[in-house]
Amino acid sequence: MPRAPRAARVRRVVVTGVGAISTLGPDAPSLWKGCLEGRTVVEPVPGGWRRYSDLRSQVWSPLGAAARPASAMLGKAEGRRLDPASQMAIAAAEEAVRAAGLTLVAVDAKRRTFRIDGWDGERLGVFMGTGASGLFTMVSNTGHVAMARPRRRLAAVAERLAAKPEPGKREAAVGGAARARAALAAELEGIAEELVFADVFNPFVVASGMGNALSANLSIKLGAHGPTPTFAAACAAGTIAVGRAFRAIRDGECDAAVAGGSEYMNDPWGAIFRGFDATGALAHGDFPRDRINRPFDESRCGFLFSEGGAAVLVLEELGAALARGAPRLAEVSGYGEASDAHDLMAVEPSGAQIRRAIAAALSDAGIDGADVGYVNAHGTGTAGNDGVEADAIAAVVGRQALVNSTKSLLGHSLGASGALEAVVTTLTLRDQVVHPSLNVERPVADLAFPRARTRASVRHAISQSVAFGGHNAVLALSRLEK
Repeated sequence: MPRAPRAARVRRVVVTGVGAISTLGPDAPSLWKGCLEGRTVVEPVPGGWRRYSDLRSQVWSPLGAAARPASAMLGKAEGRRLDPASQMAIAAAEEAVRAAGLTLVAVDAKRRTFRIDGWDGERLGVFMGTGASGLFTMVSNTGHVAMARPRRRLAAVAERLAAKPEPGKREAAVGGAARARAALAAELEGIAEELVFADVFNPFVVASGMGNALSANLSIKLGAHGPTPTFAAACAAGTIAVGRAFRAIRDGECDAAVAGGSEYMNDPWGAIFRGFDATGALAHGDFPRDRINRPFDESRCGFLFSEGGAAVLVLEELGAALARGAPRLAEVSGYGEASDAHDLMAVEPSGAQIRRAIAAALSDAGIDGADVGYVNAHGTGTAGNDGVEADAIAAVVGRQALVNSTKSLLGHSLGASGALEAVVTTLTLRDQVVHPSLNVERPVADLAFPRARTRASVRHAISQSVAFGGHNAVLALSRLEK
């Protein structure tokens, strides 16, 4: 495609810090190290989930201890009140701020609120994305309301039935009745065990479950008085958040921003997992666990469900970053969006709007498709998506770029995925190395999918998301010359 003139722009935007929580670990270094090693975490779904549903997919990628992160901005109160998605977002933001060489100054020790030393809070924005932030809190509290009283009643009945028989009865009759009561008591106890629910009702369920909770909590913790939107755009939410933060800084709406995405999709019954499983979109089949997640392979069989994750990038106006001697990991050079307007779940088969979003990001950055050396693709591993996306990449970018799927390692963390992939793309530009795309044995297209860690000279890269609902979002990032 012909080169489009770069839009006149006074302000350039750079990434100065990143933070991440993923299935590969509790911080950005563990994410990056695991990616370069080609490591993945694939485990059987919790056995308790099978009590409630017949599941087609039998695997997922859990967070482990990373789901309850440590952070100076999180105390016991936040651990009780905030949804894990907000807790992870706060921890990732703290990591990103500190990695950017910034200092957090306590404002209210009891509330664990801070300000960033040297920054004007009125010029600081918070841009976060999520698919369904607060879903865990809403689902768990629904379970408490629905099941707490029935479980107590069942327990009381079981206790009465298990009581010793009255004295004076004939031994045989007593023995038969006792056995019947014991069997019924055991049956009721089994039913009661299936009524799993949160032991304590969370009175902050409304505040924790609000869609805007991610950005609201971060703005409170960091003293950010600038724009603080939360984007609910499914799998593209994190990418959109970073793209809109870039635009806000470029256009002078704010001078700096923390931007990213967070998601947590576990619950006691596997109800969230079941919702995705019912669509047929989750990885399934006879592959070994470590080979079942196969983006861009002809034998792909659905996406690996991730328990969740979070990623946050610190974005700053270049002049301000230079003035304070900040780390400059990469430049956000362009951004594009387009909507399929086709279906809530299925990608539009022609891929026209994916191509348009890629072209818009490249035009915004003032580069050609041939200038792109690396594409961090959406790459879910679903039957409908991968071929359409691969064709769009080939049509707009060409076949010279290295293309991988970070989801082949992490699984799909919905609203956090685009932000995690933006972090990976930033670190790829910084270190000039591309992580492998796992299990691409028979590629769906003639693109350069690295099978192993690959050294590469990458000047420009794109990170793209293709989401439920037809949201297509593409970030263009560039290496900063030393």
